[in-house]
Parts: sequence; C-alpha cells; structure tokens
Amino acid sequence: MRQNKNKKSNTAAPRQAVIYCRVSSRAQEAEGHGLQSQETRCREFAASKGHEVVAVFPDTISGGGDFLKRPGMVALLSFLDAQPDTQFVVIFDDLKRFARDTRFHLDLREAFRVRGATIECLNFKFDETPEGEFIETIMAAQSALERKQNGRQVAQKMKARMQLGCWVHNAPVGFRYHTVRGHGKLLKPDEPHASTVREAIEGFAIGRFQTQAEVRRFLESKPDYPHIKDGKVRDKRVTDMLTNPLYVGYICSEVYELNWLKGQHDPLISMATYEKVQQRLKGTGYAPARADIGEDFALRGFATCGDCGAKLRASWSKGKTKYYPYYLCHTKSCESYGKSIPRDRIEGAFADVVKTLEPSPKYLELAKTMFRRAWDARLSQAKDTARLTKRQIAEADSRIEALLSRIMQASNDAVIGAYESKITELEKSKVIMVENLTKPQTKSKGYEAYLELALTFLSSPWKIWESGDSSLRRIVLRLGFSGGFSYHRIDGPRTPQIALPFKALSMISGGEIVNGAAGED
Repeated sequence: MRQNKNKKSNTAAPRQAVIYCRVSSRAQEAEGHGLQSQETRCREFAASKGHEVVAVFPDTISGGGDFLKRPGMVALLSFLDAQPDTQFVVIFDDLKRFARDTRFHLDLREAFRVRGATIECLNFKFDETPEGEFIETIMAAQSALERKQNGRQVAQKMKARMQLGCWVHNAPVGFRYHTVRGHGKLLKPDEPHASTVREAIEGFAIGRFQTQAEVRRFLESKPDYPHIKDGKVRDKRVTDMLTNPLYVGYICSEVYELNWLKGQHDPLISMATYEKVQQRLKGTGYAPARADIGEDFALRGFATCGDCGAKLRASWSKGKTKYYPYYLCHTKSCESYGKSIPRDRIEGAFADVVKTLEPSPKYLELAKTMFRRAWDARLSQAKDTARLTKRQIAEADSRIEALLSRIMQASNDAVIGAYESKITELEKSKVIMVENLTKPQTKSKGYEAYLELALTFLSSPWKIWESGDSSLRRIVLRLGFSGGFSYHRIDGPRTPQIALPFKALSMISGGEIVNGAAGED
C-alpha cells in the first residue's frame, strides 16, 4: 500500500506557476541584474520545486505606489482572473520586487489570496500564521522605509549638484552631457542642434520670426532637428525652448527652489537676447503666420488700403482659362470694399519705391564717418557705464539681503511669496548687469564688419528685393519701412513711411521721397 501511495504522489501533475519580474528603470533592465536574470533565477527555483512555469510578467516601474498602475502586474491579475479554476503559484525573485509600500503590499497580498494564488519568494518564506504575518508586515515596512530613504538621498544629491551649477535632468535640445574629470557629467553644446536653437531664439528676439509658428516651421525645415513621427515639432517644444534659462547659462528650479544660479555650462544666447524674447512673448499676441506668406504675395500683411488704412487681403481669382492674383480691401464700410487691385500693379509700384531708397556713394561715406564718430563717443562712455553698473549690482545685493531678512521675520505666506518674487526679479536683473559688465568691448575690426554689413543693406535694398527670396524680402519690409505700404486702387501709392536710416540719408542728400519718387528741394 505504501509503495502504491508513493507511486501515485510521484506521478502527480506539477503545479502551474507564473513569474513576476520588476526593475525600477530602463538602465536596470539593460544591466545584468535586470529582468532576464530575475527570470532565470525564478525558473531555476520553480524547477527545484517541481512547478511548471506557464507565463512571465515583467515590469519596468518603481515599486512604490499603486500596484494597479504597473502594466505587468495588471496583466498578471487578469491572467489569474481568466482561469479561476486553476490555483497558480506566483514566484518573485525578491520580496522587494513584490511591493515597496506597506499598504499596497498588504493590498496585493489580499488580491492574490482572493484569486486562490500562492506566493513564493526566493529569499522569503510566506507564512500564514499570525507570527508570519507580523514578520511579513515588518519586512514590507522596512522595504518602504528603504525606498523613501533612497528617494530622499537621490533628491538631496540632485539638489546639491544643482546648487553647484550642474543640471541633473534630461539635456535639452542643443546640449548633450559629457564627462569632465572631477566634475562628473556636465552640459555641452551639441552641434548642429546648438546652432539651430541659437538661430531660432535670436531670430525670434530680433523679429525675424514674428510668431512661434514661424519658429516652429524654421525648426521643421532642419532635417537633423528632433521631430515627432509626422515630421512636425510640437508647439510646446517651441515655447519651452524660448523660455528655458539653460540656454542663457543659468539654472532655475521650482522643485529645488533655485533662481538664476550660474551654471557650469556655456550659454547658447545672451541674457539680453533672452529678455527680448520674454518681452515679445508678454507683448501683444500675433495670429499664427500663414505657411504661404510671401511666396505668391510679397506684400501680404504689409500693403494697406489707401481709403480706410486696413490691411489688404490677397488671393487668386479664377478667370476663364487661368487664375489671376489680386489684392483687395475687405472692410465693408470702405469705398474700395471688394475692389480688386492686380498684384503686378501694386507690387510694381512698391518696387519703384524700393529703388529710390539707394543713396549715392558720396553720402554713404559721409554716413559712415558719422557712425564712426558716434561709435567712438559711445566707447568713451564705457568706463562711466561700468562704474554705474557696479554700483547698481551692489545695490541689488543689498536689497536682496534686506528682503531675505524680511522673509525670516514674516509669517504670512502671501507676504513671503511676494518677497520671493521680488528677489527673483532682482536676481535676474543682477544677472543682466553682470553679463553687460563682463561683456568684452567690441573691437574695431568687429565694428567695421558690422558697419559694412549694415551699409551693404542701406546701399542696395533693391538688389535684395529683386532676389525674390521671401525671407530676404521680409527683411527689406521690416528694416526699410516703419509702417505699411498704403496703396489706393485709383490714385496709386500714398507717401511711404520710410525707416529712419533711409530718411536720414535722404535728409543729408537734401532729397525727399514723395509717393515713391525722390525729389529735390
């Protein structure tokens, strides 16, 4: 009888088992003690117990928090629910893989109990006795304590690194991490992305890009710039790029309460450029720029109605055999409402105005001499400006110290918040003053190069306009004119609003531009 009983027990079917593996990060997943090594150890354990492994459920997620937010654990529980008549064994590599939060540990334990599943662990023996449950609860509490202590240590180390001027989060586009001996990983400009980001931010600051939509299209035109799947750049990425202090060389963090701390990385743009961008973002909003602006109609958004002053709209009108380009006024109360103006007529008249903007070489040389004297006078004031800036920096430091003292004495949260906001403003203004103070003086050679570039534009705006390039034509519109181009459908162009440099050259030469024609007094 004993012989038959032993034979029956030896031939009993093995219990079915499922394995649960978990790591906290992708880095751990790729390392030797990752998911694959956990699964191997669990399979060896199952074989030693005579269990048959029928499924494996991996997770790459922290052990803290609700276990129902773990995809692998949710799949495991669903697997058990789908087979209620089978009593599975759930195998864990380590008790810490089960849960690292005491409350969720007990909840997960109950979730397995109601499903009739047995839990087995390689380094801990589950015991259903009161003493066993007590020990298990203590072990779960210890795991939760370790998790919270580790989180606190990581946060403290990250804050310390940030206080030293080292960024610790993902590197923004335009930067990458590189290891510096004695300093660890620091940000470094990453070409060609760094040049792309710099051009985009500076272009928005000077008005080359009127809207964030234009910045986005510029970034999308760069094949190497990171895009989403459809080849687009998200609007949020543009906003984040235009407002990120890291590009100025400073670190700000609400989490670690850091405001305008000098970073240990080289900036991509100056603080002056950053401030110009912020002022533009706070200013009057612009409607999203059209993708086809300036391609078919060079004066779209610039030409205005000679009767009411509203901007003319531009469109193609279908004829019998082809389409014709027109400008027209859409103001219903205007006498010219709905009256079309052929594109070639209005753009031809504007081209005639651009041609008159070219001064003679003699007066360009005179303007160059005047600019040189003005530049020299400005350089002579540099020492006085530097002394004034140093005094203002000292005053800012004194005000910050006074505000910090008030914060220590204040108990009202609103008052403390107001003081902190003021300190942030002072820190930012101090950063700008320090940057201006340490900025090297412009060398004569650099001045000459910039002056020649400006005079090249002043001397031949027509050549730039005649090139037909839409971006260059927009530069002519913005730099050559202080207002729109007013055109009457019958009388033709009104007196154009010429920009100050061309107006000054006209005054020097004794001429005056009227209706696009240069006259003499």
